[in-house]
Amino acid sequence: MKLSFRWYGEQDRITPEMIAQIPNMYSVVTAVYDVPVGEVWSVESIERLKARAALAGLRTEVIESVPVHEDIKLGLPTRDKYIEAYMENIRRLGKAGVKCICYNFMPVFDWTRTQLDKRAQDGSTSLVYYAKQLEHMQPLSGDMALPGWDSSYQKEDLKRLFEQYKAVDSEKLFDNLGYFLRAVIPVAEQCGVNMAIHPDDPPWDIFGLPRIITDEAHIDRFLKLVDSPANGLTLCTGSLGADGRNDVVKLVDKYSRMGRIHFMHIRNVKLVEGGFEETAHEQRCGSLNMAGIVEALVKNGFDGYVRPDHGRMIWGETGKPGYGLYDRALGACYINGLFDAAQHFLNA
Repeated sequence: MKLSFRWYGEQDRITPEMIAQIPNMYSVVTAVYDVPVGEVWSVESIERLKARAALAGLRTEVIESVPVHEDIKLGLPTRDKYIEAYMENIRRLGKAGVKCICYNFMPVFDWTRTQLDKRAQDGSTSLVYYAKQLEHMQPLSGDMALPGWDSSYQKEDLKRLFEQYKAVDSEKLFDNLGYFLRAVIPVAEQCGVNMAIHPDDPPWDIFGLPRIITDEAHIDRFLKLVDSPANGLTLCTGSLGADGRNDVVKLVDKYSRMGRIHFMHIRNVKLVEGGFEETAHEQRCGSLNMAGIVEALVKNGFDGYVRPDHGRMIWGETGKPGYGLYDRALGACYINGLFDAAQHFLNA
């Protein structure tokens, strides 16, 4: 596996030099963050990210993400111009040495939590999702701002989008995803880039908006839309694991055996009544079989990219919720240990 770490570019207080001190670190996971969704990234911006990471001895082989414009998800007549821009971004990133692009197809909102600073008994804080809290959240109020949500949306923008999505159910969203993939996957193949869709987070409909990358049946359907090795997954254990009906070890085993996992987000969650809590990565801290997940990857010869995902805020660290340095670094070391152990026992 190729260990990687999310880096939010030059504005990130966590530098590539800090990331490089984590044992076995291979690549940063980054993006161009100052270009509006749907526009082409400049070659200069891409090369600047690559050069900055290289100063710390790190590669820039994973982009998370090139966002998909809402007009594409909605299937509007304007989608073709945004798909053209997306394909040009794939070409430019491939030329710069990028091997994997993580993206999602979630309408309006990316990952959603109801609280960003739930305090645990040990004093750490983490992200949580409680259905009871969600009942009191009003996305169209204009005063909500959570990580994973596009803060550029104004109240009227959201109202317009929600109105447009009334005509888009899960079937229509799948159709629009297929249209997008049939255009971009041939370009990705030509450029040596793997496209890796991220599961919906959480993996169920939210605020009346459809979610379609949620479980085994839906993932199978997604992979058949364009049956190409370049059309694969960012398998996020925490996203899929938030639904207790998903057997995450089984999913990892199945799709890594097929060669369709290009990127792993490895994190733990604790399932609670009406939701879930993000925890430390260690197996005993949550509900997921972390050792079993890694064992399945190793057994199937997985050599893709891996990163620790959302971490707690510990040791007094402040910053972007879920993206502190300390707990994600601990998670990276735990992941290293799981891979070392699994490889040892596989070869014994």
